[in-house]
Amino acid sequence: MTPPRKPDIPWTPMEWPDLTARSRPDPDHQFRYGDDSLQVVDLWLPAGRPAAGRWPTILMVHGGCWQSAIADRRLMDWVAADLRERGFAVWNIDYRGVDRDGGGYPGTFRDVADAADLLRIHADAHALNLSRIVALGHSAGGHLALWLAARHRLPAGSMLAQGDPLSIAQVVSLGGLPDLAAVEASPDNGCGTEVIMQLVGDRPDRFADTSVTCLLPLGVPIDLVNGRDDRIVPARMAPAFAALARERGDTLTLHEIADTGHVELIAPDTAAWDATVAMLHRIMPPA
Repeated sequence: MTPPRKPDIPWTPMEWPDLTARSRPDPDHQFRYGDDSLQVVDLWLPAGRPAAGRWPTILMVHGGCWQSAIADRRLMDWVAADLRERGFAVWNIDYRGVDRDGGGYPGTFRDVADAADLLRIHADAHALNLSRIVALGHSAGGHLALWLAARHRLPAGSMLAQGDPLSIAQVVSLGGLPDLAAVEASPDNGCGTEVIMQLVGDRPDRFADTSVTCLLPLGVPIDLVNGRDDRIVPARMAPAFAALARERGDTLTLHEIADTGHVELIAPDTAAWDATVAMLHRIMPPA
């Protein structure tokens, strides 16, 4: 647990090199769900065998403002490795962002869905527990993790609707951006506003099957973990979405972490990550 900051020592936010300059761990397996270099999934498995027969499994989704040039799944390597050491299996997915051929609408969403559904094919071979999957996403990945849990709510006729989507039991969003309309209307968000049109397409009903606010209630518990000093995701976005989700009938808990920006949310040995790990232990104790 990171000790509390002394009052006389000013807090300094982490920058991306503070995380990415660390020695990079490696996953245990990699699987493909398409021909593009980003249509892959990394599987992180704890050592030994699970005492309960199956590993508790976390479906992980990276952020990067929905743009592959900003981030890919490897940005989550450090927290994936940390969870592996704590007895969790991690299914860390990648996808084509809006800046890649085939990305945007519907490609980015179809990639995320296909990568998630691939988990079922490999579950038995690697003792992955499908009965209580937690989707955990950071930043734009928080939106996509919530969207995965909402797929059963997609409107009929949507290009994104698929039969029998992977069941998600709970969602943990770390500095997420679930309300795409709010992001598009907020020039102070760290992703900008033009990326939303690239993500959802130029359609009259562009948010109906892409923005989580239009798909509420999800019907599963939601945890939002947000840094009070996040300069990428404006602080007002989490409480506004939380209020709407509760109004629509979902169970949602908002965790606001002091002295925390955007990077700290996915950096081991920070107060924010310690809080997330404690939450995961409560949701599904490790094997």
